[in-house]
Amino acid sequence: MARRVMRSADRATLSTAQRDAGGWPYPSLVLAALDLDGSPLLLISDLADHTANIKADPRVGLLFDGTQGLAEPLTGPRVSVLGRAERSEDPRHRVRFLARHESASFYAGFGDFSIYRIAVERAHLVAGFGRIHWIAGEDLLFRLPDIETLALREPDIVEHMNEDHADAVALYATALLGQGEGGWKLTGVDPDGCDLRLEGRTARLAFDRPVFDAESVRAELVRLVKRARDRRGETPG
Repeated sequence: MARRVMRSADRATLSTAQRDAGGWPYPSLVLAALDLDGSPLLLISDLADHTANIKADPRVGLLFDGTQGLAEPLTGPRVSVLGRAERSEDPRHRVRFLARHESASFYAGFGDFSIYRIAVERAHLVAGFGRIHWIAGEDLLFRLPDIETLALREPDIVEHMNEDHADAVALYATALLGQGEGGWKLTGVDPDGCDLRLEGRTARLAFDRPVFDAESVRAELVRLVKRARDRRGETPG
């Protein structure tokens, strides 16, 4: 559930220790993406206070808010992640972030912007009144060996779905996620589900179970498009 909240969010509140104010917590708003293992990814500028704070003390907190649209927000889920921010030179992390946030491509190439990966140490899930859990980092994230196969195939899966199965992607967005019509695109696939985008809007389609290879992803996507057609009362063409 914690990963589902995190993957559904396209932004987070970042808390760093303000270096020139005695370490007082400094909260800021950041765009966020998640790696396949569940590690948060940020694209931040060296000119920002939070980046200077990270360079002095890499410990950070991230709040992922899953309460949007609820009449009583405190009954909804949110996840506080504690970890250390590490600058990443892995090109896959940059590609994955920009697929989630296409508009960031405008400034991502500026020399002061870098991708940071959060090495999660633990997380705090509040899933509503009385449903509160601390989660160790190793229990929140998938192990790197488990995601390697899917990481290699993710670009092919995304391209194939957008080019050859745009009708299925549209059904995911409209019939399963209640989104409006439009040119929805698949932007990423991970063990928990897939990300969709239409211009500046994002949506999240969750799988019923974690998957770790292309064939399992294909089976989940086929099952989900059948579910979408059933809801629409359609039959396969």
